[in-house]
Amino acid sequence: RTVVDVADPAGPAYECGCPSRKFPCKHALGLLLLWAGADGTVPDGAPPAWAGEWLAARRRRADDKRSPAPDATAPADPGAARRRAEKRAERITAGATELEQRLCDLLRGGTAAAEQAGYGMWEETAARMVDAQAPGLAARVRELGAIPASGPGWPVRLLEECALLHLLVQGWLHRDGLPAPLAGTVRSRVGLPAQPEGPALRDLWLVLAQYDTSDGKLTTRRIWLHGMDSDRTALLLTYGAGGRAPALALPVGLLLDAELTGYPGARQLRAELGEQFTAPAPTARRPPGVRTDEAAARYGEALRDDPWLETWPVTLSAVIPTRDRDTWQLADADGGSALPVAPRVTGAGLWRLVALSGGAPLTVFGECGHQGFTPLAAWQPDTGETVPLC
Repeated sequence: RTVVDVADPAGPAYECGCPSRKFPCKHALGLLLLWAGADGTVPDGAPPAWAGEWLAARRRRADDKRSPAPDATAPADPGAARRRAEKRAERITAGATELEQRLCDLLRGGTAAAEQAGYGMWEETAARMVDAQAPGLAARVRELGAIPASGPGWPVRLLEECALLHLLVQGWLHRDGLPAPLAGTVRSRVGLPAQPEGPALRDLWLVLAQYDTSDGKLTTRRIWLHGMDSDRTALLLTYGAGGRAPALALPVGLLLDAELTGYPGARQLRAELGEQFTAPAPTARRPPGVRTDEAAARYGEALRDDPWLETWPVTLSAVIPTRDRDTWQLADADGGSALPVAPRVTGAGLWRLVALSGGAPLTVFGECGHQGFTPLAAWQPDTGETVPLC
């Protein structure tokens, strides 16, 4: 007894009484071949009772899938949400307390133990932080594992990162006594999810840079925007899992009229893209730039509010790429000061910047951090066109 449902929008469905393990079986294929033949090969008629029951059951299941679940439209229980948040906070507190003890044991025994123990010690600690539902702490712990193999001077770098991790743990354990913006930053660094809040800011947003990073499982796309009227720089984060590219893509150099809503936290740059009022269009406008010493000062000011900040976005005006022995730097055209280019910046992007300059001053946007300046985009001196460097 074979039946085929050809009215399903998702494609034909089959049912057959034979014991074949192939799906569809040869009987269903044969019935489809008959149905696809000349008109009249399969005459119209009422289905047998057993076929009608099967078809009716499929229709009921399809209707159930299309109809919303009973709880989908019901309002969320704020009490249950609060209890879940409190339980997670308790787990994070337990994990942070354990991490603090492990840091104390490491420093009490000496940093040489970290080199002898290898990466396994940190991976096990990171797994404990994952169990404590603190992915931010887990990520920072994993970074500690690579420091002993990072070359000369690693004990100093290890102590620096351990100090920052200790500061984050103490911030979480004493979060109730922190100012609200700093407490929001601590929650974000620990790994608690946050939602955009506050009024949306409408502006003409210039797309400064866009680049992707991947950890093998998740691709993160960072898009830097600058509000031409508000003079605010914002970061859009989108993600793609399983080797897929993130959905949002904004070509560098375009100007879009849109609304952005910021996330909570001190010096928080991340925002969410809201309504777009016009299609993005090319522009020759650029953000105002600063000197290299002012760029370093802005990064220092941001660190006062967020000590765990790796970089800060800044636009440099009238700088020239120069080489000092084995390192590159961006120097003020008037001979004032200079910023070293971050060691990780190599390859085509760096040489594109050098070729674009040709020894003449440039306006360059990038990320200024403790390892140096990472150039992400520059502007053509003559046309004003934005040139991506990443």
